Amino acid sequence: MSTRVRTAIVGGGWAGMAAAVAAAQAGQQVTVCEAARTLGGRARKVTLDRPHAPTLTLDNGQHILIGAYTDTLRLLRLVGIAPETALLRLPLALSFPDGSGLALPNLPAPWDAVIGIVRTRGWSVPDKIALLRTATAWQLRGFACAPGTTVAQLCAGLTQRLKDEFIEPLCVSALNTPAGAACGTVFLRVLKDAMFGQRGGSNLLLPRVDLGALFPEAAARWLTERGHSVVTGQRVQQLRPVNLTTNGSADAARWQIDDVVFDRVILATAPTEAARLVSHTAAALPRVQASALHAWAACASALRHEAITTVYAQVESKAAAPSGTLPRPMLALRATATHPAQFVFDRGQLGGPTGLLAFVISASHGTRDSLQARVMEQAQAQLGLTVQPLQTITEKRATFACTPGLQRPASALADGLQACGDYIAGPYPATLEGAIRSGWAAGQAV
Repeated sequence: MSTRVRTAIVGGGWAGMAAAVAAAQAGQQVTVCEAARTLGGRARKVTLDRPHAPTLTLDNGQHILIGAYTDTLRLLRLVGIAPETALLRLPLALSFPDGSGLALPNLPAPWDAVIGIVRTRGWSVPDKIALLRTATAWQLRGFACAPGTTVAQLCAGLTQRLKDEFIEPLCVSALNTPAGAACGTVFLRVLKDAMFGQRGGSNLLLPRVDLGALFPEAAARWLTERGHSVVTGQRVQQLRPVNLTTNGSADAARWQIDDVVFDRVILATAPTEAARLVSHTAAALPRVQASALHAWAACASALRHEAITTVYAQVESKAAAPSGTLPRPMLALRATATHPAQFVFDRGQLGGPTGLLAFVISASHGTRDSLQARVMEQAQAQLGLTVQPLQTITEKRATFACTPGLQRPASALADGLQACGDYIAGPYPATLEGAIRSGWAAGQAV
């Protein structure tokens, strides 16, 4: 009989699969339970069947990584993915279709940022001086600001052009929250690690493969090859403690998922689903432990979420050039009320079919048809391209709203019971790196 600790991971997204790999590395016997039939959670592959054309493999949303995602890159290598081939690495560029915008050179930090700012096309000398002065002040203060400060307040001294063409798109892409409501503390942490940390930390890493192949499916193979279990299409209904001690304490409890008992359980689901399971569990515990779990569930349930919409569209074939439809694999767009997309990606330059574009609307609002129609107009107005929509996907709970003073739930719930995910308390917003770090920490915790 095996004496290894039996650990269940509820949820097969990026955090859950990171937790599973970490637990397996720590010598535990791992079982992953995923409700959907596809691994990846909010960063997963989807397929699009087309009449008289090959099936397209897309993603439920266009994601990017950056060079500062050190834990993600390490974990990709661990499960057999070579970042050098699976990701296209480019210096950070928030370039617009007319060629204006910030583009960093391939130099050590922070000189890449300094020289990139000085060379930026379309910015006036006062624009550049204001940004350099403000960035220097952030550095001198250790990239810290007063609690409760929004990104808009943090950047009040910048010119309107910088706010519109640099801060707002950077903030909404990193935190998925408009600058007027976004947390200044988290924004500064992202800037510090990405643009003022290691060389290449600000690099864009654009996936050349679908998000399932990039990590969760590779992690599942890595696990099954080592004798662990990954079960999909099975939603966990109940979680409850067993083996309570004689004084009613849950400290020595094991945990039962539906009909199977485990030594440890890690909840790697969305916060609402984790709150449901935790609230159900609390009913079986003494008052003190139940109160703590109810408080955790209330904190998780109180998170406000932001949506991200990705509009996949095909350019008319006559507009596609052999080198790519767009001058770069990724371009920034000037987002307005009538033109909502902040970025567009040329999937043809990322391993997909020629002429396939992905328009991204962070912190999106409005109906699917309305957003799709406005993006089609935006493509014509800003790119000079006539495009036909193929698929529009809105993740309504893509991220939590990263606002100042936000209370995020802790990872530890009870002895042998942990939670992980990009929403768990930590220094980063809702990113793939945040999910990976949270999952790895939960899987390593004993």
